[in-house]
Amino acid sequence: MPSRRLSVWLLAAGLCTMSATALAQQIAPLPRLAPVDAPVLELEDLLANSARQSPQIIEALARTRAADGRRLTAEGAFDTVFSAEGGSRLIGYYGGTYADTQVARPLENWGGQLYGGYRVSSGRFPVYEDKKYTNEFGEIRAGAVFSLLRDRMIDDRRFGRVTADADRAVADAERQMVAIGVQRKAVDAYLNWVATGERLKIYRHLLDLAEARQRGLQRAYQAGLRPRIVLTENDQMVLRRQAMVVQSEQAMASAANTLSLYWRDGDGTPTIPRRDQLPTALPDPVVTSVPLDVERPDLLVAELKARLVQDRLALDRNALLPRLDLNMEVARDIGDIGPGGASRSGNDVRFGVKFSVPLEQRSARGKLMQTQAELDASRTRARWLDEQIRAEVDGIAIAFDAAAQIISLTEQERQRADAMAVAERRRFEMGASDLFLVNTREESAASVALNLLDGRLKRLAASADLAAASGNAAALGLP
Repeated sequence: MPSRRLSVWLLAAGLCTMSATALAQQIAPLPRLAPVDAPVLELEDLLANSARQSPQIIEALARTRAADGRRLTAEGAFDTVFSAEGGSRLIGYYGGTYADTQVARPLENWGGQLYGGYRVSSGRFPVYEDKKYTNEFGEIRAGAVFSLLRDRMIDDRRFGRVTADADRAVADAERQMVAIGVQRKAVDAYLNWVATGERLKIYRHLLDLAEARQRGLQRAYQAGLRPRIVLTENDQMVLRRQAMVVQSEQAMASAANTLSLYWRDGDGTPTIPRRDQLPTALPDPVVTSVPLDVERPDLLVAELKARLVQDRLALDRNALLPRLDLNMEVARDIGDIGPGGASRSGNDVRFGVKFSVPLEQRSARGKLMQTQAELDASRTRARWLDEQIRAEVDGIAIAFDAAAQIISLTEQERQRADAMAVAERRRFEMGASDLFLVNTREESAASVALNLLDGRLKRLAASADLAAASGNAAALGLP
């Protein structure tokens, strides 16, 4: 029995593990290897794919849709409102029945509203409900309310819409920030992948030289022209360079796996590029000059927030004003005279004002002081961010120009190192040099080639940094 129960437990645990694994695969699908006939992966194709499929960008787009919803919610403060009211006395001396309907439309300016209504009544009402009387076919009315002082230029409803507009703009700017950051990382992943392929070419070239020399030394040893120690020494170098090739292949596989986060298929599943998808050379820089105008999304966010604080300052100043509302209404009873008498007949034009003001205004003045201080801080923050961005762009531009000069010098050094390596191999073949010097020359030439590759990578990375720091979305493949 104990063994049977243990088997059941193990089976249940296995099923749970399988279910959890299947669920994990549904939530986060494993990367796939690109098809065998996949074309060469260019940087432009990667950036276009990342802009469409990157989860971070899709998430940021969802946040902009949420901001659109908040904007629509703010517009709800200006919705037309229909209301209805009715009542009847079922038992008692008075048996009046009435119904009242009204449609009100808030004004987007002047802080008031337009309204129109209809009411009708029958039966008798007590004297304190005399206003419920109407003629036989009821009363129609239309009116308007205007705010002459407080809420005339701005009120909570209009500020809510301004806030929603600012939130939408901020969400869009933050989406652009996220997209630029993602594309910048995609460029890094792509450059790293291509660079590992270029390093692998350099190490394979070194290995090919050593293996070709090994075959020549083998023939020379068999002919008695070389001692065996030279063959052993070169074989040691072959093994060393084979290890370099293996390490480079591992680095390229790791870089391809990282690149799959930004290269996805139509279902959004990460796709690992194949080795034959490597381009023949490094891509061109995404930008080649310093932009005149810097349009960073984070600077736009800072400016939007400062503008929103300024709008809130206007709202706080509005709270200091006294309230003076103007109400105008025209009403007319229709039909035969009802139980209320002839006083309901004809047109009824009403005009009124309502005035109120807090005597101390401490709450409004306190909010005004807070908002003014926040506005000063927001403006200072935006100015500092602008200065910081310009310094960052200038610094990247300096690094970009310096990288070009270093590449030119390293290219000249590579030509000379290659010439020295070729000359040393000829001297070795003629017996005027030894294996140590040949290997030293070859590895020195390979080291210079690697330095040249690193210099080009730094220039490409500086170019991408320049595009990201200046907010050049188009250069990073963004619409």
